[in-house]
This record gives sequence, structure tokens and C-alpha cells, in this order.
Amino acid sequence: MLEFDGAVKDVVINDSLGIPLLGKDHNRRFFEGSWMHKYNNLYYFTYSTGDTHYLAYATGNSPLGPFTYKGVFMNPVQGWTTHHSILQIKGKWYVFYHDTELSSKTHLRNIKVTELNHNKDGSLKLINTFITSN
Repeated sequence: MLEFDGAVKDVVINDSLGIPLLGKDHNRRFFEGSWMHKYNNLYYFTYSTGDTHYLAYATGNSPLGPFTYKGVFMNPVQGWTTHHSILQIKGKWYVFYHDTELSSKTHLRNIKVTELNHNKDGSLKLINTFITSN
């Protein structure tokens, strides 16, 4: 990619009532580490909530949004951040992420992968990770 095809736009994530999520909503708001994938004609905007360390997701009918918050799909991992990517490989979906389980040091992160499951209703099955002390 050499340039954007059009103006840069803000991502809008609304709650179920259509009200935008704001920065003070630490459990649901977008903070960083976003990724997008498409499944059954629905766009999944996945992201880190920041200081609460959840991986959350919102869905929309367009990659430009708006998106509707749907919930958390991965609980916090050991370590400071939860950044990720999602890929489909040979018909299965996987989430790649990092934690500090092996090193117990936030600057020495381990790469991990686990299967990501889409439920029949389009929701993402919650991934529980093992957390020890930070």
C-alpha cells in the first residue's frame, strides 16, 4: 500500500442502542491493536480495550462501519497488552497473540495461537486464557 484510497475516517463503535462508546468506557472502548476479518458477509472489528486488557469485537455491514459492540472474545492474558491478528487457515479460524507466560517480563513476549470459533448466531466464542501474576 502506498496511499489511502480516500480520506482517513474515524472508527465508530456504538452500543446496542446506537450510542457511541467513549474513552471513559474502559471495558468496551477501542484503545489500540485493531484487526478486521470478514465472516459470513459480516465485518468483525477486533481490538484491545487498553488498560482493561480485553480483546473485544464489534460487527458491521461495511469495513468502514459503523460497528456495533458485541462483547469480549478473549479474556486478559499475562502481560501488559493484548495485541492480535486473526486468520483463516484451511477452513479454521485462528487468533495469534502474545503474552509473557514464559518470561514473566512485559518486554519479553511469547507468540501464541489458538483456534477462534464463530457461533451460529455470528458471535465469537469466548477464549479463556490462563493468567498467572504479572
